[in-house]
Amino acid sequence: MVDVLLAVAGAVWGAAAGLFVPRVAYRLSVEPDETWRASCPDGHPLRGGVRGWLGRGRCAVCGRTLGPGALTPVLLTAAVCAALAAATGTRPELGAWLLLAPSAVLLAVVDARVKRLPDVLTLPLAAAAPALLGLAALLPEPGGDWPTALLGALALGGGYLVLFLIHPNGMGFGDVKLAVGLGAVLGWYGWGLVFIGTFAGFLFAALYGTVLVIARRAGRRTAIPFGPFLLAGALAGVLMGAYAA
Repeated sequence: MVDVLLAVAGAVWGAAAGLFVPRVAYRLSVEPDETWRASCPDGHPLRGGVRGWLGRGRCAVCGRTLGPGALTPVLLTAAVCAALAAATGTRPELGAWLLLAPSAVLLAVVDARVKRLPDVLTLPLAAAAPALLGLAALLPEPGGDWPTALLGALALGGGYLVLFLIHPNGMGFGDVKLAVGLGAVLGWYGWGLVFIGTFAGFLFAALYGTVLVIARRAGRRTAIPFGPFLLAGALAGVLMGAYAA
């Protein structure tokens, strides 16, 4: 019964947080040499400061939809948070997962749209993940190990850096920075989950690319956004670790 209530609470939290994703995703979904969007598709300026980033995914002047629309991010964030809550239970790291999940969904949406993982998202995630898990480790009955989370962040970030240096055309540097945060969340539940979550990310990307090739929508050298698959693999690893903890 407790797990069901936690899942429902997680879904409600995720749905509420997901409402803020479309506006931010719209503003950040630009090419690397462009500034963040400051107006709606019809040219109406968005509010400045924090109020320009937080709010509904619609223009206050003309009502035009900003970004991918609200429904998909809301449902996705709600589903992710519900799954994390059900798997983690009342252990203190659940707070970290619920705070990190909306940012992960936002990253996936932006990367899927423009094949870019902005520093304004990846770097705070890389710092927030170990910090939040460090706080969880201070509370009673945590399900993971904070030192291993720190080592996981260094190991996965370093491993992706090596891959980037060897084959920079096959991986963006944003993926390297994202790997630091993901290494921390996977390392929380042990080295086995670091390997499982990383493998799952590559597997999901390979399956997606294969489907595109079979459907003749892409060639073998077509670039695909890797961030959503890294995040999906990390989610799979965290869910496995949380259930087993």
